[in-house]
Amino acid sequence: MAYPNLNRLADRRRIVLGSRSPRRVMLLGETGIRFDQVIPAVEEVREAGEPPFDYALRLAVDKGRWIMSRLTDDQVAITCDTIVVLGDRVLEKPNDENDALAILTALSGHRHVVCTAVALATGEEILRADYETTDVYFNTVTASQIREYIASGEPMDKAGAYGIQGMGAFLVDRIEGNLDTVIGLPRTLLERLAGEINGKLGSL
Repeated sequence: MAYPNLNRLADRRRIVLGSRSPRRVMLLGETGIRFDQVIPAVEEVREAGEPPFDYALRLAVDKGRWIMSRLTDDQVAITCDTIVVLGDRVLEKPNDENDALAILTALSGHRHVVCTAVALATGEEILRADYETTDVYFNTVTASQIREYIASGEPMDKAGAYGIQGMGAFLVDRIEGNLDTVIGLPRTLLERLAGEINGKLGSL
């Protein structure tokens, strides 16, 4: 897929990816643009009564605000947050192996929603922010299969305790939506947001 808006933005401004995720680094790298990486230090805590998708969007924006003061005038930051929603529950990254077991047991045989929010920021402001969702349908899996997967270590740094692009692929029956959203960086959304801000940014 071509990303003309993102490439135009990268030609005009230096891109900074505000994320520690190697999966986001991979997805952004596949667009062909050059970028730097900064890891924001933002506490990820859902506020009481906060709707799940609003929570993801707020965290992406909060990460953008954290990076803003560290940007130079010729930089634009991309920040993201991904959450897994089962019913009215937001399933965070597991605290330990027992938590991962509980999360994956709850997901087994059910549909859940993955939401990834993206924000674009300069040193002065948050330019644009939005989110995208994908429905994920899990296979019914056994406790022994889940424990074996947890023993691999892969679930421990991922929202919902699984990686669809890794060993956790066996958990998933099918998805309805964008795979990039599940992995953690919806590039079609990023391309749209880049197009929206290109007209707003002045030439360097």
